[in-house]
Amino acid sequence: MKTYVAYLRVSTNKQGLDGLGMAAQEQAIKAYNGNVVAKFSEVESGKRKDRPELMKALAHCKLTGSTLIVAKLDRLARNVFFISSLMESKVDFVACDFPEASPLTLHIMSAVAEFETRAISARTKVALAQAKARGVKLGNPNLTADGRVRGNAAGVKTIKEVADVFAARVMPTIEALKGQGLSLRGVAAELNKLGVLTARGKQWTATAVKNAAARGESK
Repeated sequence: MKTYVAYLRVSTNKQGLDGLGMAAQEQAIKAYNGNVVAKFSEVESGKRKDRPELMKALAHCKLTGSTLIVAKLDRLARNVFFISSLMESKVDFVACDFPEASPLTLHIMSAVAEFETRAISARTKVALAQAKARGVKLGNPNLTADGRVRGNAAGVKTIKEVADVFAARVMPTIEALKGQGLSLRGVAAELNKLGVLTARGKQWTATAVKNAAARGESK
């Protein structure tokens, strides 16, 4: 009989203490009707990067030949540590809210999560550097008209650069989905289903897929 090891996670100490979130996850896993042989619960503080309970769960999966089961993949998909650990472990997994998820799905989510983390950091650094170069004090509302014009021009350039980088990163995913015979609308639907957002943080449309593909092909 196939066995499962459950991994539950909440992001604050308060949730861990009063059980909020955990109960819902347990219910979802129970409804899956799998033979759960062990359960590991993680309470994340937001500061620590390691996930000791996750590592225990993965180790138990290897020891017993079990499949890792989680209630919801959408939030965990944005956790780079979770994704990388799961991929490196080569442990089978299933998500109650996304049972059809595959290693390819995980790879796509990993790339997006990594990109989002780097993009946020890069945008922040670029914005601060540009402001400093213009002699602007952060939070200063008295920026001159000329300064605002130069700042807007620099901002447009930065947005374009970020969009170019994003297009280059998402291009392999778009091509992989198109290779499965999906139309532009179908690719958009699949990206939205995976929780992938556009460079502007919005839902995908056929037009957005077409534009991203065109931008990626031009690089």
